[in-house]
Amino acid sequence: MCAMFWRNLVLGTILVTAASSSTQAAEFGRAASQEEIALWDIDVRPDGRGLPIGGGTAARGQVIFEQTCAACHGAGGQGGAKDRLVGGQGTLASAKPVKTVGFFWPYATSLFDYIRRAMPYPDPGSLTADETYAVTAYILSLNAIIPEDFVLSKENLAQVRMPNREGFVPDAEYIHIGNSR
Repeated sequence: MCAMFWRNLVLGTILVTAASSSTQAAEFGRAASQEEIALWDIDVRPDGRGLPIGGGTAARGQVIFEQTCAACHGAGGQGGAKDRLVGGQGTLASAKPVKTVGFFWPYATSLFDYIRRAMPYPDPGSLTADETYAVTAYILSLNAIIPEDFVLSKENLAQVRMPNREGFVPDAEYIHIGNSR
């Protein structure tokens, strides 16, 4: 009986402490403003929802790539200290697949989204929308997915067909969640 009393006392104390802690936690911080939310709400979907206004060419992207990306990804995206971005065609079914952007990723919009949010290292998110379109166009043109003179933009990025688009099987749960917005 004594052990049960102490166990219930400890459990009760834990519950009371947890309840009071969560009540006090609501007093921290403040609600985010719509402007603050907009700064973080920048994801781009495979169908192009979320793409910003803008555009760019491979020629402009090459200049930006050489200044901000080549140190990690090598000249022409051929590989440096970080992942190779170009090549890999015909290797996915081999014992040593080369999973580059051009021949592994299923959507060009994913490339734009990743560059926009995570690149360049160590200053992610520092590229403008036009610069991001340009770097995306450059990488896609290096992989012979779009012509060098193609102007990549919000209007056409989602229509770019990646060579491995059919190589991925959609997860039904993700599709359900993803279409809820």
